[in-house]
Amino acid sequence: MKYVVTGSAGHISQPLTEKLLSAGNEVVVIGRDAAKLQSLTDKGAVAAIGSLEDGPFLESTFAGADAAYLMIPPNFGAENFRQYQNNVASNFIAALKSNHIKYAVVLSSIGAHAGEGTGPVDGLADFEKMLSELPGINVKILRPSYFMTNLFNMIPLIKNMQIMGANFGDSKLVLVHTNDIAAAAAEELLALNFIGQSVRYIASDEKTGAEIASIIGNAVNKPDLQWVMFSDEQSREGLQQAGLPAFFAGAYTTMGQALREGNMQEDYWKNHPELSPTKLTDFAHEFAAAFN
Repeated sequence: MKYVVTGSAGHISQPLTEKLLSAGNEVVVIGRDAAKLQSLTDKGAVAAIGSLEDGPFLESTFAGADAAYLMIPPNFGAENFRQYQNNVASNFIAALKSNHIKYAVVLSSIGAHAGEGTGPVDGLADFEKMLSELPGINVKILRPSYFMTNLFNMIPLIKNMQIMGANFGDSKLVLVHTNDIAAAAAEELLALNFIGQSVRYIASDEKTGAEIASIIGNAVNKPDLQWVMFSDEQSREGLQQAGLPAFFAGAYTTMGQALREGNMQEDYWKNHPELSPTKLTDFAHEFAAAFN
C-alpha cells in the first residue's frame, strides 16, 4: 500500500509514519524542510518537500496513493486563519479527487460538530463538510480532545506565578496524548475498513483543572499547585503577552469559552469512546522533564 502523510515529522505524523513503514508500506511524507524529515527518510519514507498551500504540488504528490492522512497545520502568520484552513482543505479535496483516492483519515477536533463558536476548530468543521460533499471516497474523521502537550505552554505560568490556569477547567476537560492519536490513525489506515464518512473520538483521560494541577504539581515538586480560572479578557491578554497574535489570542479564548460552557465537548459526551491507554499521570513524567 502507498500512503501519503501530511504533518511533516510532528508529534502525530512521525509515530504514524513509523507504524506504517514497519508494516511494510510505502509512505510519502510531506513537509517544508527536508532536514526535519531525515529521521523518517532514514527509515524508508519518501520526502515530498513543498507547501500545503500549493495545489499542483499536492496533486502530483498524491499520485498513486491508496490512502492519505490529512491534517491542517497551524499557521500563526495567517491574517485569516479560517480562510487559510479552507484554502488548504480545498487543495486536499482537489488532490484526492484528481487522483481518485478512495480512503482518507483526517485529523479534526473535538468541537467540530458545532460548526461555529469553537475558535480555530471552526475551520476544521468546514473541512469535514467539504469532505462530506466529495463523492466516491471513504473518510474517517478523527476528533481528538485537548492535547496533553498543550499543557507545556503553562510552564512559564507555573515558574513565574506558581499557578496553572485558563478560562476553562471547572468541569472535566477531556485530554489526549498525541501517541494515542497516532495509534488510532495507524489502526484506521492499516485496516481501511471504514465506509462512507464516520467519526472517531479519541481521548486518553478526563480531569478537572484542579486535578490536572494536582497531578502536574506533584510531578514538578510543587504539591500545592493550583488551577486558577481566568476571565475571558484575562485569557486573551495573557495569550497576547505570551506572543500570540491578537487574532489567535481571540480564537483560543473563544475555544476556552466553548470548553467552559460545554459546547466544545457536548457531542463527545453523547458518543463517549473507550479511553486510550496514556493517562495524565503518564504524561506528567514528560511534563516534568520539559519543566526541569
